[in-house]
This record gives sequence, C-alpha cells and structure tokens, in this order.
Amino acid sequence: MTPGLDDPRWAGLNGGYRIPYDPRLALRRLEANWRDEEAWSELWDELHHQADVGEASYAAIPALVAIGGRVAERGWNFYGLAATIESERHARDNPPIPSWLVDDYRSAWAELLLLALDELRTTRDPDVIQTGLAVISLAKGQTKIGFLISVLDESELDELLGEGIVWDEYYDADRLPRLAEQ
Repeated sequence: MTPGLDDPRWAGLNGGYRIPYDPRLALRRLEANWRDEEAWSELWDELHHQADVGEASYAAIPALVAIGGRVAERGWNFYGLAATIESERHARDNPPIPSWLVDDYRSAWAELLLLALDELRTTRDPDVIQTGLAVISLAKGQTKIGFLISVLDESELDELLGEGIVWDEYYDADRLPRLAEQ
C-alpha cells in the first residue's frame, strides 16, 4: 500500500542518488500549485540520477497520479518523470518495487494511461505529446518504444531518421499540411 503523505515510511526510502530522499514536501507543494517549477525540478533531480531510481521514485508515482488526476492539464513534467522512472525501473542496478507498493504502482500506471490518452486528445504541446506517448507505450508494456520516445530530443530524432531511414531522401514533411492544421 502506498504510504499517505503523513506516513513516516517516506523518510526511509531512497531516491535516485541511492540515499534517503523524502519527496513529501515537493509533493505537497504540487498539491498547492501544480505548476511549481521548483517542486518539479527537485523531484526530477532527486528521484532519478544517471539512470538510477529508488523506492522513493516508485512511491512518488501513485502520489503524483493522485494529485495530477485533479488538474485539467498535467504537462510534460508529469508524464516525463513517470516515463523516466518506469523506464529506469528496468535497469539491472535499480531496486525492484517494494512488495507493499506493487499493487498501488500498477494501479497508478493504469490511471496514468487513461490520463495520457485523455490529454492527448486535445493538447498541441509537443512535449506533452512526446511524453504522453512514452507513458502510453510503457503502460502497454512496450518498454523499449516508451524508453526511446521518452529520451529522444529533436536533434537525436533527426539523426536517427536521417541515418537509419534516410528520411530526407524519401519523405517531404512540407509536401502536405499537417493533419492538425487541416
């Protein structure tokens, strides 16, 4: 069972640096102001570090989903951090999800899938689209695709398409208007 924000277990959970990190203050700041960039920055910095995540990273997911489910636009931080934690959960050196958290973590990911599908219906924000697609892929068990979508930036995507698929040689992105613009 996920610890509530008043549960003392949070203090003993490790973050991305493999040392105890208690994300409750940052989570409470997000409850008060979902757009709190300092809180997001702290969570990004502390819940993962160079592909390392910890038990606090996993426990933060159900808490973030509970908070994020109450806002209309969740933004790329929400989906990106969740996708990063889930992708890195599969790294050999990262700990497993604690047994007391597995059910809540899975339930949170089921809700994350629904939130991403809902938000992708209306958003035009390219970062939300990319991280939302990563969440959908990961939630559907497509770990490699979800990881790839979550980590590629525009220049890396151009390089991948240019070298592997020879995109510019065969495809003309300017030939037709984008579907969203029609």
